[in-house]
Formats: sequence, structure tokens, C-alpha cells
Amino acid sequence: MDLLELALESTNLRALSLALGLSEEALRTARSRRRLSPLLAGSLAEELGQDPVKWIVIAVLENERESVSRTRMLRHFKKWRDA
Repeated sequence: MDLLELALESTNLRALSLALGLSEEALRTARSRRRLSPLLAGSLAEELGQDPVKWIVIAVLENERESVSRTRMLRHFKKWRDA
């Protein structure tokens, strides 16, 4: 979700949805659910000039259920998020 908030700092939801070829509702839903699909995260990252692979991995991990494995992987990849 950090990625969506970052994108919305420089543009609005309508312009972003047009640039990505999505409906505004898709982005509103992602924002209200506080999660991005991996595909949406990658597309959004590419639009912002960020590394899509990084954000796809983060989205996959964030969408997993709480578990020890998820926590371990989030900790492992936290350096990507902070970079």
C-alpha cells in the first residue's frame, strides 16, 4: 500500500487509473482493502519508475495470511521496502 500512497502524492486516482488502463473503482477498492494485487503493484511500480519485481514480491507477501513463514519473509524483504 505504500506504493499506492506514493503514487497518489503526485497524481490523482483518475489520472492514475487512466495511465494504468484500469477503472478508478479498481484503485479505490485496493485502497479501501489496504492491499494491492501483485499485478497491480508491478504495473504501478513500472509507472512510477520503480522496480516492478520488488513491489510484486512485497505485494505477494502482504497478501498472505499471518504465519511464521510470512513474518520471516517480510523481515527478510523489509530491506527492499525501505530501499
